[in-house]
Amino acid sequence: MSWITKDNKLVKEFIFKDFVQAFAFLTKVAIEAEKQQHHPEIFNVYNRVIISLQTHDAGNMVTEKDYKLAAKIDALI
Repeated sequence: MSWITKDNKLVKEFIFKDFVQAFAFLTKVAIEAEKQQHHPEIFNVYNRVIISLQTHDAGNMVTEKDYKLAAKIDALI
């Protein structure tokens, strides 16, 4: 699945083999997000992770900052 724009957010769902793989991915996302000082909204249940990105200091809109983090997240897979 590709990133989609929904409700002024960039959103993507990731499916993993199990919870451990999903959580390992989330750990990598957290490290990258902290490096960029851009923190996503994350939903995780078992092997399913949904990440939403928007720039709060730009009026909760999708900006280049979101696309940059999305590309870094995709590279983690």
